Amino acid sequence: MTMNVNAAAVGVPVEVEGASEPVITQVEPGQVPVTAAGDGLRLGIDVGSTTVKLAALDNRDQVVWATYQRHHADVRATIVEVLKAAAAELPDQPMTVAITGSGGLLLSQWLDITFVQEVIASKTAVEAFIPRTDVAIELGGEDAKIIYFDHGIEQRMNGTCAGGHSTIYPIASRCGVFAKTDVQPLLNEGARKEDIAASIFQSVVTQTISGLACGRPIRGNVAFLGGPLQYLPQLREHFYDTLGLEESAIIVPENAHLFVACGCAIAGAAEGARSERLSDVLARLEGLGDVQGSEVVRLAPLFADDAAYAEFRARHDAERVRRGSLEDYRGVAFLGIDAGSTTFKAALIGEDGSLLWSTYASNKGDVLGCAKAAVAELYRALPRDPRTGEPCATIGHATVTGYGEGLLLEALWVDSGEIETVAHLRGAQEMLPGVEFILDIGGQDMKCLRVKDGVIDSIMLNEACSSGCGSFIESFATGLDLGVAEFAETAIRAENPVDLGSRCTVFMNSRVKQAQKEGATVGDIAAGLALSVIKNALFKVIKIRDPHDVGTNVIVQGGTFLNDAVLRAFEQLSEVNAVRPDIAGNMGAYGAALLARDRYAEGSASTLLSLEAIEALAPSHRTVRCKGCSNSCLLTVNDFGRDEATGKHRRFITGNRCEKGESMGAGAKSDVPNLFEWKSQRLFDAYEPIPAEDACGTVGIP
Repeated sequence: MTMNVNAAAVGVPVEVEGASEPVITQVEPGQVPVTAAGDGLRLGIDVGSTTVKLAALDNRDQVVWATYQRHHADVRATIVEVLKAAAAELPDQPMTVAITGSGGLLLSQWLDITFVQEVIASKTAVEAFIPRTDVAIELGGEDAKIIYFDHGIEQRMNGTCAGGHSTIYPIASRCGVFAKTDVQPLLNEGARKEDIAASIFQSVVTQTISGLACGRPIRGNVAFLGGPLQYLPQLREHFYDTLGLEESAIIVPENAHLFVACGCAIAGAAEGARSERLSDVLARLEGLGDVQGSEVVRLAPLFADDAAYAEFRARHDAERVRRGSLEDYRGVAFLGIDAGSTTFKAALIGEDGSLLWSTYASNKGDVLGCAKAAVAELYRALPRDPRTGEPCATIGHATVTGYGEGLLLEALWVDSGEIETVAHLRGAQEMLPGVEFILDIGGQDMKCLRVKDGVIDSIMLNEACSSGCGSFIESFATGLDLGVAEFAETAIRAENPVDLGSRCTVFMNSRVKQAQKEGATVGDIAAGLALSVIKNALFKVIKIRDPHDVGTNVIVQGGTFLNDAVLRAFEQLSEVNAVRPDIAGNMGAYGAALLARDRYAEGSASTLLSLEAIEALAPSHRTVRCKGCSNSCLLTVNDFGRDEATGKHRRFITGNRCEKGESMGAGAKSDVPNLFEWKSQRLFDAYEPIPAEDACGTVGIP
């Protein structure tokens, strides 16, 4: 049996073979039969955390029209759109209307329509359509539920946190933000995307079962409900395998994503929902205007007026790095590479420090591929003598920093590497001599450097958690159906930003949901997110007691600060005019290029692979278990082929907890020493103390 659910809004048809239970069926939009008098339709609306679902049922519990649509945080406009579509397709006659879901309660009060509690809606749908169900597992956009039906009704649901994912790599089962922090380096180090995807599916299953069932067995007939389980059969397969379900015990109803809306329609009618025309409900909804709730606190706008924003733009537009023309450049140039967690940056400078060329791109989980493309592009852009074809500019030294430093040092033979903090300091000092405070917010990390007399006095970093960083803002902007630039623009124009606090940004989802219920605009939410990111950075990561402690000579870096709303939030909270270079997202690469210039020896040549060698580079990836000890670490081995000079294979190995995996090379010989063995010999076998007169102190070993 094949049926469509408003395919234009939902996507693809769903096929179910051999269904043994009553199933939800429906006719195509535009073919809805007019029901007899007294046999009216029943309408159910499910307003979830990320989507709006609507289902219209006839008196035989058959779905005659339905839709499933993301609301991108603009719940009211989406419901208006959905109801207009329903009114155009359904008969113009009275019908009962009920609403459910996390965003439905306030709307039910405003519209004076029946509200059905979500558990009741789920229970009603299960009893109506799949009565043999013993346990239902339902996954939504930001929540998960397990409902037991064997002895009464018991629902278990995740709380305010929408995280909870890990991977089958050796990563702890923590919240989704932590998992992303763990997964990103695996991608950067060459782990296969297929393995990561399968691991994420398994992590969802593991966390749902362990976090919600809490030891209570999931037995009998198990139903799988909700949008993710409707559209991701591979995710369902992981549930089947983990639970060890027999085929006869698996229930996958048609329209699993619409189940709660269908239950709401049935339960609402049973509870005495008023029968009325959709046009009347629409009129009340459109007549609400700008009515808003009052539970969520509102803040002052980021900019008081257009003049304040114009002054802000003029000040920061003047903060530009000195530039030169690569086409006209002659001589030695210096390359800096910043292989970040989510982006790849590179900068080429001349001998005078002027910026000749730069690039900034999302690495899309493929650091090496992105680096190969960028360096090849640079080689092609280097000026050449039109008569001889020889390059007029050469790369004297290249330095790499960032998450992918180790990988690119081995793969591309970059001359040197440097830790990120030093690279960012070097770039900041060039841009703002006498800098005292550097705040860098990248895609997955956050760094705060206090500088005293030109050297780093203290460093504060986010540890495992990446919440509040650039990738979080990008993900939220996508959820609001906005590009990052649009996100910043709508935040800047917001009149009543929502106070989302400074808690973990995963927990902010609950505040965002409440703001949506109360009618907050997308701009109000975007501005609130910008403010909360800075609060999280200052009070949770950096842990400063007073925002004014940042000092006066302040520079901000990282792609996140290219967002005017985030920068304005920082200046507003710290009450300081910060310097944001026009290449804020590229300052790590710029600093690395300056370090490359500092390290260059006159007359030397870079070891960086040639264009031909880069284009021919085709590394292989495999995973093996290290047999050096009982930990059996899962190693990712990147093999870049045989080095013609030494005759050895060039490999980059990650995943090892100690040096053994790297030195053994999972069975391959390597020149890397076993530092554990060296330490043991140094301490207990061959240690000879230096003469007392040469010692600078005594060290005690407990």
